[in-house]
Amino acid sequence: MNTNKTKQNSETTNQRVLREPNITDGVAVNRLISDCPPLDSNSTYCNLLQCSHFAKTSCLLELDGEVVGFISAYLLPDKPNTLFVWQVAIAKSARKQGFARKMLSKILQRPICRHVRYLETTITKSNQASWGMFIKFAEEFNCRYSQSEQFSRETHFAGEHDDEFLLSIGPFNSGEKQTSPVHPYIEQLYTEVFNENI
Repeated sequence: MNTNKTKQNSETTNQRVLREPNITDGVAVNRLISDCPPLDSNSTYCNLLQCSHFAKTSCLLELDGEVVGFISAYLLPDKPNTLFVWQVAIAKSARKQGFARKMLSKILQRPICRHVRYLETTITKSNQASWGMFIKFAEEFNCRYSQSEQFSRETHFAGEHDDEFLLSIGPFNSGEKQTSPVHPYIEQLYTEVFNENI
């Protein structure tokens, strides 16, 4: 049985495509992110760079030819075993279907990420969807996760942006299920999002 062919077919069922972005996707990505508050909007030029310079560590989701999902990420220059996820944008029409976790998995399966053992991202306190998605992702990979303040509203954003908390997940491929100390706020979010306790 050709498992690769089966896998490819499963990824295009109902005109669904998960792929690397390319430079022609910049405008569509910019529009998608603008329609996904509370994500910060970027310039189209920034999105063009994401779709070209960081294409191999990013993922685009199309449904029936329409861009409805985008994850931008890159390998940290000083920690090449760590994938930093910049933004996760999913259109309303494609939410609550597990696409974000599928896209993250797709990125991690690529050759460029063969040495990746950790994933990092920053999330604002109020972004419940992101907290829930990344915690669920960590649990699916049986990984530890930890959190700490990365960028302060007053110190780094001059009072113009909410605090950004660093969420670290990993190591991957560690074998048995691991447990982590859970910040009370994350535990509260998990309960609210999934209606169950961590």
